Parts: sequence; structure tokens; C-alpha cells
Amino acid sequence: MAKIIKGDRVVVLSGKDRGYRGTVSAVFPSKGTCIVDGANIVKKHQVATSEVMQGGIIEQNMPLPLSRVAVISPKDDKPTRVGFRVEDDGSKVRICKRTGATL
Repeated sequence: MAKIIKGDRVVVLSGKDRGYRGTVSAVFPSKGTCIVDGANIVKKHQVATSEVMQGGIIEQNMPLPLSRVAVISPKDDKPTRVGFRVEDDGSKVRICKRTGATL
């Protein structure tokens, strides 16, 4: 189980988009990166091909290191660290270190 997963609300901690709040759309655990919708957008030159009929300059979301994002606590709407807890039924759940709420 990963600390940051797809669908989490996160805040960007550093870089050009510092303070931006968004949703994680993809996580790459082997690379230690994630894509946050609307953050770390770059302009890319796209050549027109048979798949992409329209060429030109497009905007694309690029991955951010996982160390640059923090999960937003659902209870107090502030950035928090993520921990784990084993419930009575044996299931493992992610918890908010700040408030102890289940994520």
C-alpha cells in the first residue's frame, strides 16, 4: 500500500507551482513520481502524425517527485504526513498523522 495514491487531494510543497492544490491522476512508484492535474505544466512541440492530426505546441502535465507533494487532511484541510494503522478486522488503512483521521 502506497502513501500517495490516485485520487488523493494534495498540495505542492516546492517549485514553480508551490501552494497549488490538486488531485493526483497517476502515480509511478518505481520512479517515485506522480502527476497532479494542473501542476507542473510544460509546453511540448507535437508533430502531426496519423494518430495526432493536429500538430503544434501542446500543454502537458509532467510528473512531480513524491517528496514535493503532501496529502491534504480531510478533517482540517491542511497538509499532513501519512501513516498506517491495522484495524480490528485485520485490514490496513492509511491515516492522517496530524489528526488521526482515516484517509
